[in-house]
Amino acid sequence: MRSGILAVILVIVAVLGYMSIFIVNPTQQALVLQLGRIIDTKIEAGPYFKYPFIQNVVYIDKRILNLNMPPLEPISSDKKRLVVDAFARYKIINPVLFYQRVQNVPTANRRLSTLLQSSLRSELGRTSFAALVRDDRSGVMENIRRDVSANAAELGIEVIDVKIRRADLPDANSQAIYARMQTERQREATELRAQGEELARRIRARADRDATVLVAEAKRDSEITRGDGDAERNKIFAEAYGADPEFFAFYRSMLAYEEGLRAGDTSLVLSPDSSFFRYFKDPRGTAAPTAGNDNGGTGDTGVSSLSAQ
Repeated sequence: MRSGILAVILVIVAVLGYMSIFIVNPTQQALVLQLGRIIDTKIEAGPYFKYPFIQNVVYIDKRILNLNMPPLEPISSDKKRLVVDAFARYKIINPVLFYQRVQNVPTANRRLSTLLQSSLRSELGRTSFAALVRDDRSGVMENIRRDVSANAAELGIEVIDVKIRRADLPDANSQAIYARMQTERQREATELRAQGEELARRIRARADRDATVLVAEAKRDSEITRGDGDAERNKIFAEAYGADPEFFAFYRSMLAYEEGLRAGDTSLVLSPDSSFFRYFKDPRGTAAPTAGNDNGGTGDTGVSSLSAQ
């Protein structure tokens, strides 16, 4: 009998001891409530005691939490409708105030979402589309974070960061803008091609003019050079003739034979006694031509016909 009563007492003591101990994890913070009223706050991790039955514990997350917001369509300061997708990260820094105002995370998310949407619309209404997507995106997000964090402080929440994942124009506006951009680029391309064609024509005209000038100058220089050469040749011939008139006469006769007797269809009718053939009769060319036949005229000796074949 005594052993049974002792066993019951031990069980009751164990249950009461179990109900009196609670453990706070490193990712949590706890509120000790007595009859619905907060009497203690446990921030550090570890085991703690409470009175069973009259006290209970509410655990609140102290990690950084994420808040995903549905896409919004605010209007920028330059009257452009945007599609904005944003999110926020926050943590609970005052568990007592948090529990008193919102009590749990889902309710806090709804309240923060409302604050974030309001701040987004207000800030983007003062910001141009170019500043949001290119010039000052980080500054816009920081302004939104400060505004939301100031309002969320009343809920015991600190907003750590606000990020805009996407900020685009609606599809219909985007297509119209792309079409306008394509038209502008085509116009610019046409202007560039026209400018290129004009420049090419100028370059070709300049090149043709320079080529004509170069050819004319080259012809002029060649004529001058040819004239100088002919003058030099004549000078050399004159000096050679003055040095040895007999050899010069022989050389000129040989050139005349080469040109006059070249194979072809040319026929020559000359007197055999012509001075043209004096080197045929005498290697020194001293044979005197018959009187009256010095220039290829006809005489008693007859006429010689040569055909250069």
